[in-house]
Amino acid sequence: MAKPSPSPHKPRRKAKQAAVASGSFVASSFGPVETMTRVPTFPLAALLWPARGSVSQWELLPLILMTAGLFRWAAGLWGYSGFEKPPMFGDYEAQRHWMEITTHLPISQWYFHDLQWWGLDYPPLTAYHSWICGKIGSLINPAWFALFSSRGSHDPTLKIFMRATVVVSEYLVYIPAVVIFVRRYSRLSGVATWSASLALVAILMQPGTILIDHVHFQYNTVMLGFVVASMSSMLAGRDLWAAVFFVAALGFKQMALYYAFSVFAYLLGSCLFPRLRLSHLMAIATVTVISFAILILPLAVGTLADAKRGIDALPDIDGPRPPLPLFPWLADHLDTEGSTYLVVEQLVQMIHRIFPFARGLFEDKVANFWCALNVVIKIKRYPAALLQRAALLATLASIIPPNLVLFFRPRKDLLPLAFAATAWGFFLFSYQVHEKSVLLPLAPMTLLLAGSHGLSKTTRAWVGFANILGCWTMFPLLRRVDLSVPYAVLTLLWAYLLGLPPTSLGVYFHDGGNTWTQWATLFIHGGFYLLMLFWHVLVQFVVPPPDKPDLWVVANVGVGAAGFSLCYLWCLWRLMMQADILPRSWLARKDKVKAQ
Repeated sequence: MAKPSPSPHKPRRKAKQAAVASGSFVASSFGPVETMTRVPTFPLAALLWPARGSVSQWELLPLILMTAGLFRWAAGLWGYSGFEKPPMFGDYEAQRHWMEITTHLPISQWYFHDLQWWGLDYPPLTAYHSWICGKIGSLINPAWFALFSSRGSHDPTLKIFMRATVVVSEYLVYIPAVVIFVRRYSRLSGVATWSASLALVAILMQPGTILIDHVHFQYNTVMLGFVVASMSSMLAGRDLWAAVFFVAALGFKQMALYYAFSVFAYLLGSCLFPRLRLSHLMAIATVTVISFAILILPLAVGTLADAKRGIDALPDIDGPRPPLPLFPWLADHLDTEGSTYLVVEQLVQMIHRIFPFARGLFEDKVANFWCALNVVIKIKRYPAALLQRAALLATLASIIPPNLVLFFRPRKDLLPLAFAATAWGFFLFSYQVHEKSVLLPLAPMTLLLAGSHGLSKTTRAWVGFANILGCWTMFPLLRRVDLSVPYAVLTLLWAYLLGLPPTSLGVYFHDGGNTWTQWATLFIHGGFYLLMLFWHVLVQFVVPPPDKPDLWVVANVGVGAAGFSLCYLWCLWRLMMQADILPRSWLARKDKVKAQ
């Protein structure tokens, strides 16, 4: 009798996976590698340790999602941007007002209505999202979004509804995108399921996104969710869906342009290397154009329909229509009374609102290169055109290196590092940066936790440093609206869970011996952490000189810009190491030479 063929099914070695996920690591030439241990070595692993063997990932995932939702809702119990702070009432009022105008005004007037009171200045997908939320809210209480009379409303029931729209939007877009990305990226990197679960918790508990979206109040995670979905589609080899999701991200918030070069570099590179795929390239281009067309179609069709009904986009203006912003010469080539001109006028106004070049190089104090340089040299006195060119050249110089790597080596495992390095370059050097934009480089950098060596001490040290520094640079923004307590609670909680300073220094001491790089990292990060702590003491107890009322904010800008520059360099260095442009044994040779 013939021997039965062996079963193709191999049972999972749960004990090994659980051991690997515990978080014990030793040093290697590229970075710490996972080793077998039966003891969790950082608090997040210890917290989930009881479920490592008895609970499947499908039982654990709902628990993770419920816990993440509970923290978000609890954070939302605090105040929000602009609470009882007239005359403009902050970002909360801006989002509420957009729900108001999109549900009460014709679509042709959305981008023209009362621009002095939080005029709509985000792309169409945000407007459509505001329309949906406003319609649902109006069914509950029409007074929440009554045109004009509801401005500055602080109805506590309205607050519950607004908080709920953030949570629901996040659970429809961002949370599924992150869950799928972590699963695909961890499998690509050969990471155990348990380690991937720990990384998922760490990513979902990222303090910056909770502070800005669920406390301060915004919808950044919707845009970030579409970006993560685009990256996840690239991991799965579904480039057409990647293009669709990224267009959706751009359609929700223009800041998604921070990632545009990386998306372009990867998709183009994957069509050229290792072999030419011209038909695939044409398909990506076609899908991208169609996606943009679908995005603006309601705006264009609605404008024409309003014109047919006699509704003017500019009802308060009598006589000749004002010249088109940005492109006034278009009026010389178009019939200003024709339907084509109305659509062009609508699209140009939308672009003008989305890209506010007239606001200058920067509005508020933000921890990027230009604002830090302005402390030494008053660069704002230079012509705006010159500053725009300088910002463009500096941004290109910073983002070209990581995208050249991604273009010539379009590997899936390089995506988070390339996205992070590119976004850091944009944040540090581009035109009109807001302090909340630091969430964009932090998002892909934090996704590194799900990859190879993601929970290693080296990666946790740098990802943790970037996130804590990012929250610290947003503290002046949060403090102005009395949100210091949630800032402290969420940031310190995340630091504790991942075993990071200021709660622990364990990430800087590896089991396999301490190399010069570990001591250098401890020295650099430790210096920044001490500066951050000392700065908080000064802000709390020392009043700045009367002639320099913004002294502590300016100090925050300088320290933050220096720290973010290090994060950019680290991401670029790791990208080049992982792409084998720099030999992975470089550190080992350096240590050997030093030891001799």
